[in-house]
Parts: sequence; structure tokens; C-alpha cells
Amino acid sequence: GEMIDLAKKIGCRAFISGAGNKVAGLSEEEAIQNMVDTLKACAEPAEQAGVTLILEPFNTRVDHPEYFLDDPHTCVEVLKAVGSPNVKMLYDIYHMQIMDGNVVAFIRQNIDHIGHFHVAGVPGRHEPYDCELNYPFILGEIDALGYTGGVGLEYWPTLDPGESLKRTRAYLQG
Repeated sequence: GEMIDLAKKIGCRAFISGAGNKVAGLSEEEAIQNMVDTLKACAEPAEQAGVTLILEPFNTRVDHPEYFLDDPHTCVEVLKAVGSPNVKMLYDIYHMQIMDGNVVAFIRQNIDHIGHFHVAGVPGRHEPYDCELNYPFILGEIDALGYTGGVGLEYWPTLDPGESLKRTRAYLQG
């Protein structure tokens, strides 16, 4: 309740959540059920308040080796089990390229479950240009699917941040 009240004051309509790290002695099935139960408990207040809860899978190969939720398909199964239009996935293209690849096909198949995107270059988590991903193509596909939500730049600049943003904007706008 208090978080929702504070969010309303600043016009925030979404909360990004991680799944947490692996817990010794807790099976994968139990951990998944815990996510489902917790998100179900939070879904109704979120729906009533008009806010969205966004669950983010991370990569465990480079950046977050102890993190639990590193599979976008598992994330979608959790969201389906929760069954709320106000509980979605943050599809971080950088993380999911490292873990699963096949980025555009996954997005096409699961756009209804995605509430936000993050962008960074692979490898290195730097600017989204000069990397193995064709972001203008990927973002064009997301637009073509009718997505109207946010896309966040979440990367470590390799040059002055202002210049980095200028170059990134020019690249993404084609």
C-alpha cells in the first residue's frame, strides 16, 4: 500500500522486481511456486491501483551467477500461472541474448507478457551499437507488434555519457 501511494505521487505506473538469488536447499520447483504465490498476492492490489509489476530475468553466465531466474521461458510460465494483466516481464535484450538468443522470435511469441524492455550491447554491456545485435531491426519488430511501452537504455558508456547518448540515439533512429 505505502509503495503504491508513493508511486502515485510521482506518476510511477510500474515496479521492476528481481527474483532473487538461488537459495540453498530450495528446489527449482519450490522457488518457482514461491514466485507465483508472491506475485499472485501482489497482483490484486496492483490491479486495483492501476500499476504493473514487472519481473526481470537476468543472465547468470556473465553478470549475475547466483541469480535464480535466468530463463525467459520460465518467466513466461510464472506469468501465465499468476494470470494477471498487471504482472509482466521485463525483457532485457542484453541479458536474454546471453542466456537464450533467438531474441526476435521470443518477443514475437510473448509480446503480450512483456511490460518493458532494456537495451545494451552484447558483449560488454556497453552502447547498443557496434555489437552483435541489430537494435534498429529488433526495435522495429517490437514497434510492428504494436508495443507502446518503455524501452530503457541500461548500459555502461565507453565514452562521455552525453556523447554516448547522442551516438546511441542517432544509431537507433537510423
